[in-house]
Amino acid sequence: MRAETSIESSRLNGVNRVFETISKITKNYAIIIGIFILTVIFSLASPYFFTYNNIRNIFQQTTTIAIVVIGQAMIVTSAEFDLSLGQNVCLTSCILAWLIKFGGVNPWIAILVTLVVGTAVGAFNGVFVSYVKIPAFIVTLGSQMISRGFAKIITQASPIPGMPKEIQFFGRGFIGGSQYGVPVSVVIMISFYVIFMLLMHYTKFGRSLYAIGGGAEAAYFAGIDVKKYKAITFTIAGTLCAISSVILVTRLDSAALTNGNLYEFDAMISCIIGGISLAGGRGKIIQALFGAIFLTLFFNGMTMLNVDPFVQDVLKGCVLIGAVVIDVIRNKR
Repeated sequence: MRAETSIESSRLNGVNRVFETISKITKNYAIIIGIFILTVIFSLASPYFFTYNNIRNIFQQTTTIAIVVIGQAMIVTSAEFDLSLGQNVCLTSCILAWLIKFGGVNPWIAILVTLVVGTAVGAFNGVFVSYVKIPAFIVTLGSQMISRGFAKIITQASPIPGMPKEIQFFGRGFIGGSQYGVPVSVVIMISFYVIFMLLMHYTKFGRSLYAIGGGAEAAYFAGIDVKKYKAITFTIAGTLCAISSVILVTRLDSAALTNGNLYEFDAMISCIIGGISLAGGRGKIIQALFGAIFLTLFFNGMTMLNVDPFVQDVLKGCVLIGAVVIDVIRNKR
């Protein structure tokens, strides 16, 4: 009798562990369920949605914002935020195109200069937020305006089209052929996510960011150089913006003031709906990627259903507010 009771108890414990695991997965990765539901709805609404070309197009569109999202996710994890990311992409896009088109600079050197400029914008934000102690809202809003202004000066508010073929593979290349191949940009995006997932979870730098987000003062007394790590995080985010701009320019084959438009808000939405807490110290980089995919999927489906673009802007605002509400509720729990 006791043996039977023990066996039954063991079975119940096993079942409970399974349900607890499922509950944990659905809590941390509820966004995957959201992506699945959206895919089913749009597939039923439009026969052209769930096709290989459209799904590949969705991932290709996601790459530029998803790379920016990595930087925003790291900054949010440290309990800060960056409003300049979109205009950093815009500025570096315009610099890259101008150097190649009008400056006569070798495309590879132009890309290197672009990376330096993007990194410098991020470092500017990081130094003023971390060491000068100016709130991130003010600093990044200011650098947003500065970047926008320089982009206007460089382009004279006119698009710069025509990128050389030797660098177009970043945005337009495919591995395995253009018909059924995988976009090079998607491979680049996945590579960066793997690198930064490892960085965040298996290095002192990543653990320190989580500690800073959980409580900067406690992290400081634990021996973590809070100022240095925050400055580095903003700097990395700037570099990622420049990388995103290279892919964006080569995909669109032009640079314009619309490049990177509202990327900072898209990145913030992706982080929040993915499960990264605005309060800092919680969330995973991979969740932010799922958030970016969800966002692109949502608006791709809306476009295929011929929803007015202005209505889509309203929906984006609603998604942002809804995501923040969910984050507040999640934090209270």
